[in-house]
Amino acid sequence: MNTRKRLVAMRQAQASQAAGAASYAWREAAQTGDAANPACNLGGGQRCEHALVDAELNRRLYAYEQTVRGRFAGIVDVLKDISAHQHERDFAARAQRLAQDRLGYTLPHAMLDDAWVAGLDMKALHSHCIFESFQTSVAATPADQSPWLDRMPLTAGFFAACGYHTVDISPCADGRLQGLLPFVFRMAPNRNVYVKAYAGAVFDVEADVIDWTHRELERLSGGIPGGESQNYLKIAVYHYSSSHSSDHGCAAHGSNDKLATESALGRLNELRAAIENTYGVGAAPDVLLVGMDTDVDALRIHLPDARGDVNPYRYVETSALYRETLGLPRDAARARIAELVDTAGRADGWAQGDGRMREGMQALVLALAEANLSQIEYVIQHHAGRYAVIGHDEELICAGEAMSELQLRNLFYFAHLDTVEEGAADMDVGIKIFTGLNVRHGLPVPVLVHFHYSSRVPGARDRAVLRAKRVKAAIVARYPALAAQGLLNCRMAVSDRDGDERCAVIEEAVADAGH
Repeated sequence: MNTRKRLVAMRQAQASQAAGAASYAWREAAQTGDAANPACNLGGGQRCEHALVDAELNRRLYAYEQTVRGRFAGIVDVLKDISAHQHERDFAARAQRLAQDRLGYTLPHAMLDDAWVAGLDMKALHSHCIFESFQTSVAATPADQSPWLDRMPLTAGFFAACGYHTVDISPCADGRLQGLLPFVFRMAPNRNVYVKAYAGAVFDVEADVIDWTHRELERLSGGIPGGESQNYLKIAVYHYSSSHSSDHGCAAHGSNDKLATESALGRLNELRAAIENTYGVGAAPDVLLVGMDTDVDALRIHLPDARGDVNPYRYVETSALYRETLGLPRDAARARIAELVDTAGRADGWAQGDGRMREGMQALVLALAEANLSQIEYVIQHHAGRYAVIGHDEELICAGEAMSELQLRNLFYFAHLDTVEEGAADMDVGIKIFTGLNVRHGLPVPVLVHFHYSSRVPGARDRAVLRAKRVKAAIVARYPALAAQGLLNCRMAVSDRDGDERCAVIEEAVADAGH
């Protein structure tokens, strides 16, 4: 079967074969001015080895990427091998051995035991393996991420030094932004950093006002150590494709980069206005608008002025900063980046603002720009300067509340929702994406319905389970044609914010009893 999974496996095999020669190949590409390396297309013998790049962190992140992707890469081949044996007398036992040995988990016994009657349900098995590989990755998160967590440059302590007790980030729900924190931003996940993705980065203003109010209450009551004089920071992250802007940009905005930028900025301004209109002038959080080129993981950082206002025409691009400072010693490169950011902040005309950025914001922008240089070089070194798959290649849809433990590009598409009705736009975009990725190849759309609860709150887990059941039923009802053809498979899970339970499956028998 010529499925996208086979193509992905082929690409990954090719990438693995090339890894041994990567050290030579990416330097050679830079020397010859290969246009596939848009951030490092210099020629003249210049090498893509920037003085400010953390090469060791890049090595550790690449090992993490290979480990997580490896759990999904072999699924199709294993299922093909299992299918080839389905008419043998010891089929069930043989299938279980294949799955355990090559995937690390077993398959549902009922599906194997009954295969001799009506054949294997390959659609259901495929979704089961996607879900199991996902849960395996969640369970392995501490071990998988420990090598690089303590090396991240943007930490909670750094944000506090910049004057921020909370960093609330709303990227687009597009799977290409799923590695935003550790890879693109080089930001350490922590309890003061929140990520809530929405299609087109069009976040829910009312929900964000509630989140801001909650954190302000914690701050004022002394629940945030050192937060007395600190502020809340809201970051919106839109995205675009530098090589295929008309068809590989943001699907929620029809690949219209201008609309994506303006929509994200509009939400930031609405949030500031909502809080100031409710709590008074000066109460609003600081905001930052960031664009991400998903071809190369470079950033476009829009620079706030002294009033905190963001202008869509006033920005720096980290790909240009990389090229401009490549070959300079560390201190000289850092000084040059600061000079370029300062120059951009003082631009006139359409980009003009009212004074320079505040000191804390200036420090954050400079650190974010510098950290992203490592990701630019990561893509140069490990992905030939531009991702081979510049569009979508996600494994599943996560609907409800994201599994923030997993941080990797194109691992899953996320639809943030409390009810399907209010999250319809996000779900519809996700289904449209997977219609191209899976359905047209005869593969189902795997949807993980996931919600968090707090074990500190009596009855919270039961309510989260009921919530997941309602959302699952609504998803099936919204896409009845897919469900009827076995092309929509949902699994439900819950996680404890304040305990150890992570992505715990709500068993189907329990779910059925609840309807």
